[in-house]
Amino acid sequence: MRKAARMAVAKIMTLRPVRVFTQYSAKNGPILASGLSLVALYSVFAALYVGFAVLGLSLESNPGLKNAVVNTLSTSIPGLIRDANGFGAIDLTALFASRVLGWSSIIAAVALLVTAVSWFGSTRSAVRAVFDLPPDPTFFLLLKLRDLALVVAFATLTILSAAISVLSTSALDLVFDLVGVGYMTTLAAGIAHAVGLLSALAIDTVVLAGLFRVLLAVRIPWRRLATGSLLGGLALGILKVLGAMIVRGAGQNPLLASFAVILGLLIWFGLICQVILVAATWISVDLADHGQTASLTRKLTVVIPSERHQGSRRQPVDRSK
Repeated sequence: MRKAARMAVAKIMTLRPVRVFTQYSAKNGPILASGLSLVALYSVFAALYVGFAVLGLSLESNPGLKNAVVNTLSTSIPGLIRDANGFGAIDLTALFASRVLGWSSIIAAVALLVTAVSWFGSTRSAVRAVFDLPPDPTFFLLLKLRDLALVVAFATLTILSAAISVLSTSALDLVFDLVGVGYMTTLAAGIAHAVGLLSALAIDTVVLAGLFRVLLAVRIPWRRLATGSLLGGLALGILKVLGAMIVRGAGQNPLLASFAVILGLLIWFGLICQVILVAATWISVDLADHGQTASLTRKLTVVIPSERHQGSRRQPVDRSK
């Protein structure tokens, strides 16, 4: 009986999901994710203030895009925008009332840049630790510029995903009209919901793949990168579906009611950061299982003397070796 139990345990330990979480724990993944969640919580409020101060007037002039942006934020970060029941951290009316002029906007913009850039820098260190890679040797000012570009890219992606939502809704309405199906029917609602989930999955997968590729600055075989990013996108999708339940559950304790929203957001960002690092760990384990390693994108060219003549030839040498 004991031998059978040991064999069963040994078999379970060889499963890839088990090895992924074992390596994730060994690399202090939960601790790293907790630190990342704090920085994410700090930066999201400044990002919203600056973003709506700059784009508030443009969004208000386009009700469809405005509603899409609000829905995207509410889905991606449940508990952030106050709902009809009064649950949420930010009042939507006050958010759209913010304007770019004033010292408060300047201070918020500086806070956004510092915290958001710090989050990407910390995430780089955490993901590289999962891959057993040394710190990025790139000059630190170039790293900060790269992180700043990621901040702009993520902000643009939020608007883009909202625009895609508007376009897909319009396209579905047109298709339903052509086939004679009312957009208020159960079938139409189900199709629209499925299209929304698939669009979100595609966006999340692309975002994770781009994040890993840029932050790691290494070559990762496309299949390994796509598999880990897709699994991470699926996990993020499940979190979004259960988001409101997760965030609201944090405020069930009466002793925590006074700061339930902030606690819920902290738990939410903690889960998101956990998913990012677990997906990175999956890619690392997947590479090892296929006998592959992540290689540095930049190659060093050295001169190797020729054996047959006095000349020399240049050969690229992988700096990861």
